[in-house]
Amino acid sequence: MNPDSSSGAGSVQLRSLVEKFRSRSAKVGIVGLGYVGLPLALRFAEAGLATLGFDIDPDKIATLQRGETYIKTIARERIAAARAKGMEATTDYARAAEMDALVICVPTPLTAAREPDLSFVIATIEALAPRLRAGQVVSLESTTYPGTTEEELAPRVAARGFTLGEDFFLVYSPEREDPGNTKFDTRTIPKLVSGATPACLEAGIALYAQAVDHVVPVSSMRAAEMAKLLENIHRAVNIGLVNEMKIVADRMGIDIHEVVRAAATKPFGFTPYTPGPGLGGHCIPIDPFYLTWKARQYGVNTRFIELAGEVNRGMPEWVVGKVALALNEGSRAIKGSRILVLGLAYKKNVDDVRESPAAEVMELLRERGARLDYSDPHVPRFPRMREHRFELESVPLDEKTVAAYDCVVLVTDHDAFDYDLIGRHARLLVDTRGRYRDAAPNIVRA
Repeated sequence: MNPDSSSGAGSVQLRSLVEKFRSRSAKVGIVGLGYVGLPLALRFAEAGLATLGFDIDPDKIATLQRGETYIKTIARERIAAARAKGMEATTDYARAAEMDALVICVPTPLTAAREPDLSFVIATIEALAPRLRAGQVVSLESTTYPGTTEEELAPRVAARGFTLGEDFFLVYSPEREDPGNTKFDTRTIPKLVSGATPACLEAGIALYAQAVDHVVPVSSMRAAEMAKLLENIHRAVNIGLVNEMKIVADRMGIDIHEVVRAAATKPFGFTPYTPGPGLGGHCIPIDPFYLTWKARQYGVNTRFIELAGEVNRGMPEWVVGKVALALNEGSRAIKGSRILVLGLAYKKNVDDVRESPAAEVMELLRERGARLDYSDPHVPRFPRMREHRFELESVPLDEKTVAAYDCVVLVTDHDAFDYDLIGRHARLLVDTRGRYRDAAPNIVRA
């Protein structure tokens, strides 16, 4: 598994592969064309490498082959330009044999017991395994616990008769996508790269150096896997802290958003985090559980991380409690009230609803008898979700519509909302994002 990367056969295979990347003559396959894989595929195509996207969803493939997009933050023009450069998409995993590099970008969710679910990763490597050939590099980008690449991917590659670092190269390079972020993109976000052997690391660096501006070598795949978890746990813990501070400030009659803005004027030693209705997205609510699960195998109880998760998971319930109190002030109950939820996506200005706290808030309100609608300019229909099902379409906003609801709950603060109109015409407005700074009789901060 860890041969000397300077061996003759290994050097020949490695030199050939590295030269293909540097000359941009290599073929790169991106497996999984979601919010991580699609931007990466586009970036490799833009860099001039022959790029083939793989996905099990035929609708995604058909959309891309037409030069169109299914992710709102990725412009149709960018898809069309990549297609003009030769980028293709397919459901045919047999074509993996044509690739010099295969980059796996598939989900790593949690099971119902909130334990790591590697089924997508394992199914992908097993689907690719019969098509693997000597001289290829496989890179895993999915966020996961330390040891995954070494324990799950390496044995499956070795079972095909390959020797890592000699005739096959295995890499772990965690994704760092941030949908909707206009300051950083796939090219400008520094890329962590690690390998099963020194030769594997060299192959990974050569691959990613063609698509990103700054590659950061990491000594081991386990360290790179841990680094990705630290990035996201750092955010989860600090959001948990500010959410708990929000509850304390609320009891004291203090605006937590003003407190954060004030503290953020300190030019050192403080990083501002914004409280909200809970955590959402494909990383922050999930990744801490990958580490806590693995840590238990080493006899370590990650109390601090788990406490932050407990605080964050309680935020939707806290928001609903604030809605109940606010309605009660007007002699109304949640049961039977017409409530409009603003924003279904997990963060503003995107169409991504994965793990969105808005869905949890809606579920809790429905359980209490509310009559619900939602409005989100980026999510026209309530999508199929594993835990939440609503047969609803986004409600367009105007003065009459806003005024018709007993309560409007701002969960996701998209820039497209007309906040002046909403603030003036809502009978009762519960603001979970601190969008409304000025006090008003109809506005309640949550």
